[in-house]
Amino acid sequence: MTAVLTPAPPRRTGPPGHRAESDSWIRRRGSALALTALLAATAALYLWDLTSSGYANSFYAAAAQAGSQSWKAWFFGSLDTSNFITVDKPPASLWVMGLSGRIFGFSSASLLVPQALMGVGSVALVYAAVTRVTNRGAGLIAGAVLAATPAAALMFRFDNPDALLVLLMTAAGYFVVRAIETETGRRAAMWIALTGVALGFAFLTKMLQGLMVLPAFGLAYLVAGHARLRFRLLHLAGGVAAVVAAAGWWVLAVWLWPADSRPYIGGSTDNSVMDLVLGYNGLGRIFGNTGGGGGGMSGGSAGSSFGGSTGLDRLFGSEMGIEISWLIPAALVALVFGLLARGRAPRTDRVRASLIVWGGWFLVTGLIFSYMSGTIHPYYTVALAPAIAGMIGTGGYALWQKRDSILGRSGLAFMMVAAGAWSWVLLHRNTEWMPALKWVLLAGTVLGAALIALGDGNRVRKLAVTGLLLGSLAGIGGSAAYAIATAATAHNGSIPTAGPSGAVTDTGMGGGGGRAPGGDMAGGQAPGGDMAGGQTPGGGMGGGGMGGSEGGTSSELTTLLAEAGTTWSAATNGSQSAATYELAADTAVMAIGGWSSDPTPTLDQFISYVENGQVHYYISGGGGGGRGGDSTSGAIQEWVAANFTAVTVGGTTVYDLTG
Repeated sequence: MTAVLTPAPPRRTGPPGHRAESDSWIRRRGSALALTALLAATAALYLWDLTSSGYANSFYAAAAQAGSQSWKAWFFGSLDTSNFITVDKPPASLWVMGLSGRIFGFSSASLLVPQALMGVGSVALVYAAVTRVTNRGAGLIAGAVLAATPAAALMFRFDNPDALLVLLMTAAGYFVVRAIETETGRRAAMWIALTGVALGFAFLTKMLQGLMVLPAFGLAYLVAGHARLRFRLLHLAGGVAAVVAAAGWWVLAVWLWPADSRPYIGGSTDNSVMDLVLGYNGLGRIFGNTGGGGGGMSGGSAGSSFGGSTGLDRLFGSEMGIEISWLIPAALVALVFGLLARGRAPRTDRVRASLIVWGGWFLVTGLIFSYMSGTIHPYYTVALAPAIAGMIGTGGYALWQKRDSILGRSGLAFMMVAAGAWSWVLLHRNTEWMPALKWVLLAGTVLGAALIALGDGNRVRKLAVTGLLLGSLAGIGGSAAYAIATAATAHNGSIPTAGPSGAVTDTGMGGGGGRAPGGDMAGGQAPGGDMAGGQTPGGGMGGGGMGGSEGGTSSELTTLLAEAGTTWSAATNGSQSAATYELAADTAVMAIGGWSSDPTPTLDQFISYVENGQVHYYISGGGGGGRGGDSTSGAIQEWVAANFTAVTVGGTTVYDLTG
């Protein structure tokens, strides 16, 4: 839970210079080995049996597949190689997965391995950022906290954009730390500019969510930067310019590109990126059904798959709680007591500035997550994991430095007890999974806290070291156990959740809702238009959440689509259904209405596509993301049924549009 103690150098018996040099080499070698072990363990956790999830979220997998075959689809983030419509997010994460598929051949491994490596990179960056202002022990603790967060173990093994988002925000945090410690104005300005570039690409990954950390980063540099105030302000202005440049070039390119020669911008109401920014992926997420088709459930009254009711307790609710909240109480204690411990430090104190970076990141993002009324899923909280890790590593170090005082010892003790007590609560929600673990962890944190609190004078070192090791291991134990259970479970669909099967047996705080054994929300819509667990397009049983899996299409229908030979082998309602067929047949499928009932194509446009011989089949049923809208999919289906003859292929209703 806190930084490990740096051992005192042994007594010198040989030549002083030689002994000091030898001790320094041993410590560096030991730290390097410890970091290597941490990163190796992280890689093992995130890479082990990675392909058991198949293509994970077929929606993004189909877009990555398209990008691996078409540079135009890669650039825009198109769902299909014929570039009918994009996904509902900007394409940065698809650029990585698409390039991987182009280089190594598209597969589950080429899709998911880059995501896992982003997790390893995020852990390394947290370690580096914390180590620069504390010591290697604190950096190792921070890295371990991030690696062992269930939400991280979930999203770094999945193909959603969140993996790249976290990596870029963590890189930006590291750059801010470097800027704060730099005394040379030009070099500080360079680091701030790099911060802006990282956040600009975070915007191109998940739009406004990537910019939530800006207030904290700006405040930390403004408070603690070495340059004079007017230069610090200029540096920050340069950082904002870097954000605009790094994010704006793609937005500008899409705006300048003729609309009739590029795909429709999925999620928008007017085929523009700015509508997507300010609507569905912007104000719609915060305020609910506001612009751009809204953000889904309004008023924050949705079930746990949409985040639960709004309020300060949302992050501790049944779903969000098991994904991110394990160490939030301990991190808040570390933040408050750590700031108190640095109370009289100079303005440029790096430890306090680092606490502002991580603490501000957590508070701003956490409050937005807690009160946003639009669509929010529990896995979004992975964006908080680096902040929690940084707070614990940096705050714990600040308290360890004050371990001879009541403030230091009590802060460390409270951190451990908070972690143990809240882990007990979370583990108690699933009474059937390892029921004894919660008691073992609680006892370990209480005993560790007692050893630290009681140690003083000459007894501090021995008692504190023992208590620190025991309390730290017990404090992180619950989170690590759930992270391992998460990594051991295959996940697919659009709303993956963490933990072992049956991890949530009551509603807890912030709303309820159970989940399917596969780790995804039950009750989602499968490609065939039925509920998950019902019949998929191929006539088989679908599984796990919205969209089912890529294996749901029958061999007869797959062969039919693969041999179509038209611009789009077929058209169907919704991106999720289209993605399933694309992955199965490796062919372009037109997603009518996109993910969110987007107003494309119109009936007249679809008739034109059919008359020009660009669409071979129409597949009945299908579905998208479930948000309502002014889609013409119903009118298109009626027109097809009135003018063409239906046949059944592998249990699916299909119309041949070339007759």
